[in-house]
Amino acid sequence: MDEKTLATVKELLKAPRKIVVVGHKNPDGDAIGSCLGLSFVLNRLGHKVETIMPNDFPDFLKWLPGAEHIIIHDKQTDESISAITKADIIFTLDFNALNRVGDMQQFLEDADASFVMIDHHQQPDDYAIATYSDPSMSSTSEMVYHFMEAIDELGTLCLEVSTHLYTGIMTDTGSFRFSSTTATTHKVVAHLIEIGAKPHKIHENVYDVNSPDKLKLLGVALNNLNIHPEYRTAFITLSQKELDTHNFRKGDTEGFVNYALSVEGVIFAAIFIENKQEGIVKISFRSKGDFSVNKLAREHYNGGGHVNAAGGRSTRSLSNTVSEFISILPQYKAELNDAE
Repeated sequence: MDEKTLATVKELLKAPRKIVVVGHKNPDGDAIGSCLGLSFVLNRLGHKVETIMPNDFPDFLKWLPGAEHIIIHDKQTDESISAITKADIIFTLDFNALNRVGDMQQFLEDADASFVMIDHHQQPDDYAIATYSDPSMSSTSEMVYHFMEAIDELGTLCLEVSTHLYTGIMTDTGSFRFSSTTATTHKVVAHLIEIGAKPHKIHENVYDVNSPDKLKLLGVALNNLNIHPEYRTAFITLSQKELDTHNFRKGDTEGFVNYALSVEGVIFAAIFIENKQEGIVKISFRSKGDFSVNKLAREHYNGGGHVNAAGGRSTRSLSNTVSEFISILPQYKAELNDAE
């Protein structure tokens, strides 16, 4: 965090404020972990803090301390709007454009509060009075740790916050196996463990409790695996019918795309998930090496993210979305074959 940003934040926080901490739509482990962690710290500093998510989050994150107090905008709309309207400061975490909050966007745009962004995605929008953006970071949760360090508040770390931040870092680094995991990441995690985070228990709560329906859905996903060796690409499809048959719950497909990426010789993977209610196909992209899925998602699927992990969406049917995807692969054949 640069000195100007740090000075702005310290000025904003020097007296008790009404603060809202917001994560992105379809929040993942990093969004929930970073938002809860920051909210706990700000509360301990004497501020009145509300944590808001645009919509619900997976059950495997609901054990986190304080998760039961998160306001879900599409279920508690009046409460959410009231908190946003009254806020002096709004922290936006793990996203860098207000269109990432879905139906909350207009309420945030109309807010009188000062905005602070903490995020590790590329190409941030310019809506915040203070922007702490670093795409080289493993996760927004790691950034919250460094934010606390910058404002001289690492002393407020506690068991709950260490658990929040460890969960966010673990999930966004693929259990520390992605290239964004650095020596500094491990030093941060080591400190969180010293404070009280329990890696084995956190991993068990997030990854090791699977319903029979989820495992059967994984079987369907693997059966739908398509491999295009000439493009070093593999992808998975899941239709709404397949989701419904297996009683799909939010978060059930988390990590499925990584199975496609694990195929020998594959460096680019995607999963296409039909959502009839929203009239879209949700897409997640993963890659290895220097092939940028962020670039592809931005160019073709109104999305974005990181070099090796990004997302997007299509308003076409599932079959047409897949056909279009296959049709654009030749444009990237050279990049895919040359990627290291």
